[in-house]
Amino acid sequence: MQSLLPPQVDAHLVELVKAQHLDPVLDDMERRADANRFPIVGRAVGRFLELQARMIGAQRVVELGSGFGYSAYWFAGAVEAGGPGGEVVCTDTDPANAALAEQYLRRAGRWDRVRYHIGDALEGLAAVDGEVDVVYCDIDKQGYPAAWAAAAERLRVGGLFLCDNVLWDGRVAGLTPSGHDDDRRLAATDRPGAQDRPGAQDRPGAQDRPGAQDGPGAQDRRAAVTDAIVAMTREVAQDPRYVSAINPVRDGVLVALRVT
Repeated sequence: MQSLLPPQVDAHLVELVKAQHLDPVLDDMERRADANRFPIVGRAVGRFLELQARMIGAQRVVELGSGFGYSAYWFAGAVEAGGPGGEVVCTDTDPANAALAEQYLRRAGRWDRVRYHIGDALEGLAAVDGEVDVVYCDIDKQGYPAAWAAAAERLRVGGLFLCDNVLWDGRVAGLTPSGHDDDRRLAATDRPGAQDRPGAQDRPGAQDRPGAQDGPGAQDRRAAVTDAIVAMTREVAQDPRYVSAINPVRDGVLVALRVT
């Protein structure tokens, strides 16, 4: 995925984060993501997510789609800052990703704040009792409307719904991205059943198989994903219980604050 910001601006944002916070565990996680073409939010978005959670004193965070724990790293830092007893509930269909997350987050001293639900993300949310402070959405993009419908009812007043990739390389505004990074992500994570195969998202080269970018129906799948993202963001914008905005950093992060 390419940032919508000029590369120089994107690099500047990352360097500012590194000036505040350096951790070799993050370096290792990012190298793994690069080597395996595994989508992660990156430093600028990670720090932004942590900041949002810190500002509301979040103690109960639920991630819908967690991969091998990169975004959980940042949320765990926010929860820890809020005092004892908080947790980050992660969801992923692949047990191997949970095992990797444990390895990385233990090294970082943040695993004690994290627990993984292996299986469907919305089932994981449903298994959490009571209201939550933050729901972070980064699942199969065609599932965004259902994720919003489930999360909107579970957040406390003053809680946040956060969602990544809501600009979808500009496609939501009718732009055609240069390059094929969006197609690779689509092929890897938005085909029916793609997220349910063990290791499907974390195998080297999984997103670059011949025909993965331009196979039959690829254009229709891209359109369906774009429509789903647009539908979700409009539903959020029109919900009187929430005040929302989109931060255009990287591929766009939706922030929706529950006010009533």
